[in-house]
Order: sequence, then C-alpha cells, then structure tokens
Amino acid sequence: MYSIGIDLGGTNIAVGLINKDGGIVHKDSVPTLRERPYEAILKDMGMLVLEVVKDAGVKIEQISGIGVGSPGTPNCRDGILVYNNNLNFRNVPIRSEIQKYINLPVFLDNDANCAALAESVAGAAKDAETSVTITLGTGIGGGIIIGGKIYSGFNFAGGELGHTVIVVDGEQCTCGRKGCWEAYASATALIRQTKKAAGDNPESHINKLVEGEVSKIDAKTAFDAAKQGDQVANMVVKQYIKYISEGLINIINIFMPEILVIGGGVCKEGEYLLKPLRDQVDQGVYSTEDIPRTKIRTAEMGNDAGIIGAAMLTKI
Repeated sequence: MYSIGIDLGGTNIAVGLINKDGGIVHKDSVPTLRERPYEAILKDMGMLVLEVVKDAGVKIEQISGIGVGSPGTPNCRDGILVYNNNLNFRNVPIRSEIQKYINLPVFLDNDANCAALAESVAGAAKDAETSVTITLGTGIGGGIIIGGKIYSGFNFAGGELGHTVIVVDGEQCTCGRKGCWEAYASATALIRQTKKAAGDNPESHINKLVEGEVSKIDAKTAFDAAKQGDQVANMVVKQYIKYISEGLINIINIFMPEILVIGGGVCKEGEYLLKPLRDQVDQGVYSTEDIPRTKIRTAEMGNDAGIIGAAMLTKI
C-alpha cells in the first residue's frame, strides 16, 4: 500500500506519493497563494493529490490514507487546524474539506512533528526508540518522538521547544514572550546578530563579504567570514553556537532522547558547527557520569521531510 503526504506551507503546497519504505514515488507542488479563502487552498490540495496519484499510475484503492503537515496548532483527533498564523487559518476543517475531493482517511499534525516523524522512520533517528528533531530556520521547530509516536501533549499543542526561555526578559520573541530560545538560536536571530556586529565593527570582513550592503547578510555570512579569520565574525559564531547549545542541553536534560537531530540550512556548516556544539552540550548536560549519551546528528531527509512525515501519519 501507498500513502499520500501533503506539506502545507505559506509559499507552496507539496504533495508526494510515498511507498511503504518511506520512499517518494512521485511528487508535485503548486503555489499556496495564501491570500485566498481556505476553501480555495484546500481545493488545490485535493486536486493536486488526484493529479499526483494519476501521474504515478496508482489506483485510489492502493492508498491507505492522506497525511497533512502544517505550521500551527492542529486538533489531530478531529482533523481541524485550530491556528496557523502564516495562512491566517482559524479552526479550518482540513479533513472534511479534503474528503470532498478524495474519499480517503485524512490525518493532520504540525509540520515540525511530521519532520521529526520522518527522521525517526527513515532518517537520522531511524534506529532510535526516542528522538527529538530541531529545525533551525526562520524560527525553531521541534518534534518529539517517543516509542515511535509523536508526543505533543494532551491538546496537540506541545513540542514548541523554540519557545522555552533561555534569557529572562531577553530579546523579544514573535510569540509575545521575551528571551525565547528561538529569539537567539534561529537563523533569523543569527542574521540579526551578524548585522549588529557588522554595524558595530565597520572594519570586519563581514562587511567586505556583502560589499557594505547589510541587507545581503544571511545565515552563512558570519560563518564564511569566521572561516577567513575574521575575529568579529568568529565571536558571532561562537556566541551563536553557545545559544544553540543551551537549548539543546535543556532538551536533553528533559527528554534524554537516544538521538537529537538538528536540521535547517545552518547545519550545512557541518563539523565547523557540530564539533564545538557537541563539546559544549557534553559539558553542560546534567548526567556527567559514565552512562550512554544522547547522540547529536544532522537531519537526513531535507526538504522532503514534511511530505514523508505527513504520509507516515497514516501508519501510527
């Protein structure tokens, strides 16, 4: 049997036909055009599912169900997306709307949870009973897998690991609180930190890399300048890694997962990021005795994690 995974994003809707081993048989995408009413967006989702199935030459009877991953807070039991800020969705009946176009069971969960599920089934944590996946992007997404199942609390709203505070009364976070981990360790935070360092230190190589145009600074800029020996950039990178490590230490101390997976573009820095990060985490976790340690790995599923994880919702 096959399953369908839908990754509902603010920019694109991606749909994939997934085989029993978690492999993508066929996928396609369309623009979300998020300014539209939810009925129009979900109709596009339903139509794209039918198109992907047709193009793959598979019959509906060969598909066990459809999984949908979306940012925001889902009601997984009733298939309702309670809240999605990017799409301005409030209590949208995802399940019943999609079933207008294709008569299959429909499952719903948060997109970060779906990415974590994908990594646990077919990615960096596939050999682990317990794992946590963190994505360092515009914000910080988090997903917790315990016993092969997503853990998100009694109301499906848990796992918002980016909104744990690491600095009391610190930087303003988009969630309304101050000092959240996301406000310090997301890619957005790194860009802000790099821009500030460039402004405070005009002689820094950071400014040379972007030809003096601060708006060109991205999440790679500080790392690139640090690798070329720039001390200002090196300080930015060291502080940023410290911020990441503090959040990871909290997560490990709470959950003690076998595997902690880190994803997002920042992880393309490889061991330049991971070695000092692992060293700091090892020094900071509570359990310092000679016991098995949580392994930190980089995500393997890439941009397909949302589709594959959503499809796996049909199997848990």
